[in-house]
Amino acid sequence: MGFYREQVLPRMLDLGMGRQVIADERRKTLAGVGGTVLEVGFGSGRNLPFYPPEVRKVVAVDPSTVAARLARERIAHAAFPVEYVALDGERIDAPDASFDSVVSTFTLCTIPDPAAALAHMRRVLRPGGRFFFVEHGRAPDAKVQRWQDRLDRVNQALLGGCHLNRDIERLIRDAGFEMERVDKHYLEGAPRFAGFLTRGVAAIGK
Repeated sequence: MGFYREQVLPRMLDLGMGRQVIADERRKTLAGVGGTVLEVGFGSGRNLPFYPPEVRKVVAVDPSTVAARLARERIAHAAFPVEYVALDGERIDAPDASFDSVVSTFTLCTIPDPAAALAHMRRVLRPGGRFFFVEHGRAPDAKVQRWQDRLDRVNQALLGGCHLNRDIERLIRDAGFEMERVDKHYLEGAPRFAGFLTRGVAAIGK
């Protein structure tokens, strides 16, 4: 699985995550992002074309060296500096309160310890900063949930640890964030067990 996970899977994900319907989700998610940005799960840089002009810099965290190579051209065309950091989401090496915005898109499903990663995201946000996210996860429909639970281990094996059944809103709230805006829906054209999205903006809770 080493070669598949390290060499093949990042290229598959780059292609799969380039669909127009996902690009539309990225655009909606990133509206309002500004200042110095931490993007956790940067992957191959698919978010870069959708960042608003208010962004001054992006610090990109991702452990995949292949994804980093796939991102080079997108980074070169970015209108702002991009600093790539080869780390897992649970090991964000940044000072407290050092970012205006934190971004996570289609990432919390795969991070082995999402609670630890979210704790770091909250830690590095400045007062008044915002967390922008879109993630797939646990659906509200009982029938879909049963399929998510049945297929979760298979999905993890095929897609590098990606879980189908994580409750995204609950994970974010449990990390101490307060939701400012949240939208939940099924992604058009995706199987329902893999296509339930939670998109929103959260702030540091009191």
